[in-house]
Amino acid sequence: MFRLLLFLSLFPLAIALAARWWFGMRVLAGMAGRPCRCDLARWLPAPGDDALVHRAEASAGEFGRQLRLKALAEWHDQTPMAAAAREKTRRFGSAVPPLSGIVAIFAVLGAKIPALGAITILLGTTALAAVLDLLSLPAELGAVARTARKALDENNFPDRDDADAVMRCASALAWDAALPPILRWFQR
Repeated sequence: MFRLLLFLSLFPLAIALAARWWFGMRVLAGMAGRPCRCDLARWLPAPGDDALVHRAEASAGEFGRQLRLKALAEWHDQTPMAAAAREKTRRFGSAVPPLSGIVAIFAVLGAKIPALGAITILLGTTALAAVLDLLSLPAELGAVARTARKALDENNFPDRDDADAVMRCASALAWDAALPPILRWFQR
């Protein structure tokens, strides 16, 4: 039974790790360091940014991070229930796999399940968290795309290539943060 569950857990984990690498890490490795320039008269700082001086030049990864934070703040204001649901799946992915690992370790120590069962429980809950995170990701990507479209329409970046790099980095950062922390730690 544990072998079947282990196999069924490994399949979604492999897909989630491959998707994170393809849509997130690969894009960030190629574009995050690209220098970009914004129009400070139009580009507003990210929510929670209290710096007095803002730079017009930064990397596409930094502007992408700011764009994603703006998108998440706007999404939370426009549709708070959807944004809250996304945050709940993130909290689930952060808490459940480590807690299930601890429970599995104590079950092995108490001789209630074999070691393969503990590994299966940990991988199964991690796979469940990864699937839930990936299923809730399109809503966040939609929010990032709406904010990116607005930034493009407002001409926040005079160079179209800069705007494209920032938008791709913002989406890649959403993909990068889409998996449970235990998987992100594993793939670093």
